[in-house]
Amino acid sequence: MTRKIESKIVAYKVKSKDAAQEAPVAPVVEVPTFETMHEEMPRPEKLLGSTYKLKTPEHVSEHSLFITINDVVLNEGTDHEVRRPFEIFINSKSLEHYQWIVALTRIISAVFRKGGDVTFLVEELRSVFDPKGGYWNKGKYVPSLIAEIGNVIEQHLMEIGMLKNPEMDEHQKAFLEAKRAENASKEEVKEEEPVSTGFPPSATLCYKCHNKAVIVKDGCQTCLNCGDSKCG
Repeated sequence: MTRKIESKIVAYKVKSKDAAQEAPVAPVVEVPTFETMHEEMPRPEKLLGSTYKLKTPEHVSEHSLFITINDVVLNEGTDHEVRRPFEIFINSKSLEHYQWIVALTRIISAVFRKGGDVTFLVEELRSVFDPKGGYWNKGKYVPSLIAEIGNVIEQHLMEIGMLKNPEMDEHQKAFLEAKRAENASKEEVKEEEPVSTGFPPSATLCYKCHNKAVIVKDGCQTCLNCGDSKCG
């Protein structure tokens, strides 16, 4: 097929048969960016919140504490949707602990907003011990009021998926069940001892889970609640 050139030729180029074909330009694929928590994030007008009632013995606080943790939802409606804590408030009718409670809530809220792994707060708070001594609450030993606030934060982080509840494997469960059954058949529960915990009255305190569930069996201290053992 011939083609008539009607315009003036100003340049030309000879294309050989052996010349390599130009590689097609790959289309630019935009990598989606996902929002993460950071301290520059403005506070949304609406946050999801959960309030926990913390009732302590009267010698610790005469009034209950109400702990509110507000969360922000990131990447809502996508496969990467997550819920992260944004701020915390602690309210009580008692003004005895007002000063340090305000300071504590501001610091924790600041850590929440910085993002990253904030689960370390739980262990930091739970490691605080009251020099006057701890107390028992619902069958569990609490070293301080601050430690119990840490327990509430742990509960909340589990509910939103930031922490997982450690579960024992089937062998550990079977071992503890066997120990409980064997111990129950040999010991008689005294009437004056509380039996609501389900552990023997002679059990001692476990410093890992803070429950009175440690017994000595075959010369080895074993916790019937969490499975912690001094013999490995």
